[in-house]
Amino acid sequence: METSIHLDEIQLRLRAAIRQSSLTQKEIAQKIGVSAQTVSKYMSVNVFPALDTLGRLCQVLDISADYILGLTD
Repeated sequence: METSIHLDEIQLRLRAAIRQSSLTQKEIAQKIGVSAQTVSKYMSVNVFPALDTLGRLCQVLDISADYILGLTD
C-alpha cells in the first residue's frame, strides 16, 4: 500500500506537535541545537528542518518521525 502525503500536511503535523509540547520554542531550540528563531520559522513559514534536526526534534517532542512524515496515524 502506497501512502502519499504533501509537505503541507507534514508541516501541519510538526507544528501541532510543537504546540502540544510542554516545552517552549526556546527550550526546544536549545535541545535540538538550533536558534529559537529557527523553531519559530518551523511554526510560521514553510521552513522544514534538516533530516538530522527532524530526528532530534522528534526525540525531544517524544513523537514518531513516521507520524510526522505521514507514514502512520
